[in-house]
Amino acid sequence: MSKYAPLKDFLIAQNVDRVPMSFAEIERVLNLPLPASKQYPAWWSNNPSNNPMTREWLKAGFETESVNIGSGKLVFRRVRKVPISAPPSGSVPAAPKEARADRHPGFGFMKGLITIEAGFDITKPFDDEPWDRGYLGGEADARDGKLAVRK
Repeated sequence: MSKYAPLKDFLIAQNVDRVPMSFAEIERVLNLPLPASKQYPAWWSNNPSNNPMTREWLKAGFETESVNIGSGKLVFRRVRKVPISAPPSGSVPAAPKEARADRHPGFGFMKGLITIEAGFDITKPFDDEPWDRGYLGGEADARDGKLAVRK
């Protein structure tokens, strides 16, 4: 078990998507002082190979943002939900679900991000003008069909 695991457990237990904390508050949660490298912005980066503490907040489903070294404050922002009943630190996570063989692995990655208004025909062209008219701010010249840019 990592000495930084209490931070992971603390973050998982939070019911908010942003957890502002001071370095002193983090030290209280950990019950140990942060290393001297806390003074460097790179220590607070979200690179999992950065340091052992980074891996703990990433496992909890959080990333750091708004890191202010001068004031000793930062915000942990939830990027994914981790159940409170998560396995203990150091245990092997469950294998990811297999993708259906008949679908591309990217299928459904935007589910829930786009809403189409009821009754809207997504197959109908959105513009009645031919694509070359008004393209790039120009207007088609009626005599020869060439694009003439008018300012």
